[in-house]
Amino acid sequence: MTTTASNTLASLAAQICPVAPPGAQQYADQLMGYLLWGVGLLFILGVVVGIGAIVGGRAFSMPHASKAGVVGIVLVFAAIIGYLVLPGIVRAMTGSGCV
Repeated sequence: MTTTASNTLASLAAQICPVAPPGAQQYADQLMGYLLWGVGLLFILGVVVGIGAIVGGRAFSMPHASKAGVVGIVLVFAAIIGYLVLPGIVRAMTGSGCV
């Protein structure tokens, strides 16, 4: 008896797909757009700060500042690669999004 009920509930749960409420997609797209531009600006800011650290380290004979600037730029580019690759990996693991 419980096996039949659990099988029925499992088959119903397999058919549930999340859907945004009517009119919410516009605001979700707007929010994602703001997020995308904000992350892009942070990447640019990270590169500018890294270049500033390299130039300042060379100008004031501070080799540790120059090394930190190089490491900062490398980390920004690693974050950019992760930002481009990880959404595809998550999308492949989660599938269609249906429970």
